[in-house]
Amino acid sequence: MTAPARSLLRRRFCQVLSAGAGSIALPSLAQNPWPNKPIRLVVPYPPGGFTDQMARLVQPGLQSRLGQAILIDNKPGANSIIGVDAVAKSPADGYTFAVVIAAYAANTTLYPKLPYDPRRDLIGVAPMASAPLLAAVSNRAPFKSVVELLGYARRNPGKISFGSSGTGSAAHLTGELLKAVTKTYMVHIPYRGAAPALGDLIAGQIDLLFDGGAAVVNAGKAAQVQVIGVTSGQRLPLQPQIPTFIEQGVPGFTSSSWAAMLAPAGTPREIVRRMSDEVTLILRSAESKARLDAMVVFPSGGTPQDCDAFLAAETVKWGKVIREAGVTLD
Repeated sequence: MTAPARSLLRRRFCQVLSAGAGSIALPSLAQNPWPNKPIRLVVPYPPGGFTDQMARLVQPGLQSRLGQAILIDNKPGANSIIGVDAVAKSPADGYTFAVVIAAYAANTTLYPKLPYDPRRDLIGVAPMASAPLLAAVSNRAPFKSVVELLGYARRNPGKISFGSSGTGSAAHLTGELLKAVTKTYMVHIPYRGAAPALGDLIAGQIDLLFDGGAAVVNAGKAAQVQVIGVTSGQRLPLQPQIPTFIEQGVPGFTSSSWAAMLAPAGTPREIVRRMSDEVTLILRSAESKARLDAMVVFPSGGTPQDCDAFLAAETVKWGKVIREAGVTLD
């Protein structure tokens, strides 16, 4: 056999082997599609708050697009640590995800020792949304504006109580930041989520609450509380009646909360990217935008790399606020 003939025979033999390998691999992939069972979406707070609302916003779209049930698993406690730890220790198989808020980033500074390592045990999937915070006061409180609130706080140090969805949450740190920049002293009351904090504000058990989302707006419209300010740089387009803190004499005072989706580290990249793409498409749809507008929330979306970079920046940002404001767990 000539050399050209032998070369041609080798090429054809390799082609046959490659075709055979492909025919073997394809059925294997087809037998293990993702997802092929329900997906758990852990919310480390009680039902009703901003985190829970964001999870339930994307739930129907994910069920439709992925063809599997999305099970919301509320695991509140320890400022989101219980729920996040459950996700960090879950199998990295694409069937467990978490929705977290700013407390996740703050916990890295607040807690000297966490049961999980945020950098090693968890990865970002997609940034979901951001929300400026609204300040609401009890109808029983002797102040109905930011100016009156600060005046009362200066005359009565320690007599104003402000609630939040938990120690280290954006709501808590916003209150601490307000204390620091206005040189006032108010007592922080942490709750296991925003919904119970709002309930106590309505009942007059606390005086002040920072929170994002429609619940505070709706409580204000129902005259259950007084909404006295928003922590954005400008008034909200759909709530123009609410003045900013800047307008009311607190220069440069802005703050916001946010939501992001995480997965256990080691979750296959293609699954993380698929989930990221689906969440982003859902959040940027016209239907979601209308719902988010009503919640006073702005959609984000983005790649897993975007999410990781965002979480790293937020950890630095809130760490600085915690240290400068002297926030402790006491």
